[in-house]
Amino acid sequence: MKSDMWHVTSDANRDGWRVTCAENLHAAAPRHSSLVTRHSAAFTLIEIMIVVGIMGLMAAMGIPSIVKALQKEGMRKAVSDVEDVCFSARERAIITNQKTAVVFHPRDRQFGVEGATGPVNVHSGKTTVATLPAGVEFAMLDIFRQDYVQSDWAKVFFNPDGTCDEAVIVLISKGRTQKITLEYATGMPVASAVDE
Repeated sequence: MKSDMWHVTSDANRDGWRVTCAENLHAAAPRHSSLVTRHSAAFTLIEIMIVVGIMGLMAAMGIPSIVKALQKEGMRKAVSDVEDVCFSARERAIITNQKTAVVFHPRDRQFGVEGATGPVNVHSGKTTVATLPAGVEFAMLDIFRQDYVQSDWAKVFFNPDGTCDEAVIVLISKGRTQKITLEYATGMPVASAVDE
């Protein structure tokens, strides 16, 4: 062993000895490992608290936007209700193997599955009877290319094979319009902009 390779020092702040080696510290470790100082990389409690605080602040700023996006109000609720009622009527026609109608009362802004027993379908949880939200009106209720928006009532029929009457419903609210088209072959409502 070379004597210039090993260096033993007394640590004034500790009760013990520290052995260091210029080439290999692990080879020179004494039998009592508690005498060798070790440093591990870790976060302090303060650092973790700061990060958690920043994350909480960011979440608090984003929550109002998320809640507003998830709430169905105005036009979004109206479109969702029309789609749900049409889905419920289609489902009922297929399950019961009987023609089922959605009855629209444009002047009262109401619509629903004819003969529905409640406002919500117990099988799917979708709306079966609804009223357009305040400020939303029927701008057009076109069934087989005839507009019924000025009528007291109008019916769109859904067949047991999943098809339905051809219909286009246009809703208007504060100058904003939304079109819901019932596809004849599938009986499914498709929402889109009026231009499309």
